[in-house]
Amino acid sequence: VLYLFCAALTEHKILFLSSSYQRLTDACRALLALMFPLKYSFTYVPILPAQLLEVLSTPTPFIIGVHSIFQSETQELLDVVIADLDGGTVTVPECVHISLLPEPLLQQTREALSMVLDPELEVADLAFPPSTISASSLKMQDKEIRAVFLRLFAQLLQGYRWCLHIIRIHPEPVIRFHKVR
Repeated sequence: VLYLFCAALTEHKILFLSSSYQRLTDACRALLALMFPLKYSFTYVPILPAQLLEVLSTPTPFIIGVHSIFQSETQELLDVVIADLDGGTVTVPECVHISLLPEPLLQQTREALSMVLDPELEVADLAFPPSTISASSLKMQDKEIRAVFLRLFAQLLQGYRWCLHIIRIHPEPVIRFHKVR
């Protein structure tokens, strides 16, 4: 999930494959939901019809879902990150370099996600673990996952105002982003 998240943030082409149309739609929508508060502004097609498979060779970034019947047509795509939802694999081609999160944030996010998805890990090494560990309901687990990614964005974007430069020589102030800072 973190590879797909980072690929979407860094504007790569992402293709979901599955034999279930519901799973394709859910996966595409979930990836967009994880990017909140940012909005994905490129091509987004949760279920691509067979007649439009040539869209996959477009040079622009996209998030597209394709039925796994057409997997053979996707084998020749060299610059597309492919997530096989039925097999549970993510294939990143050799020519694609996905910039992951900075190291302290990446490890913190992995740990937080593993604690949300598998809460038994927190007490696995205890000599006297508690008798019961209550698993979160699906609705609560959804909120916890969203909170992990929202916290990640807060940590990534903290201090962004220091990089803003206000130019007041115009009738209306102009705000520019200083990349040096």
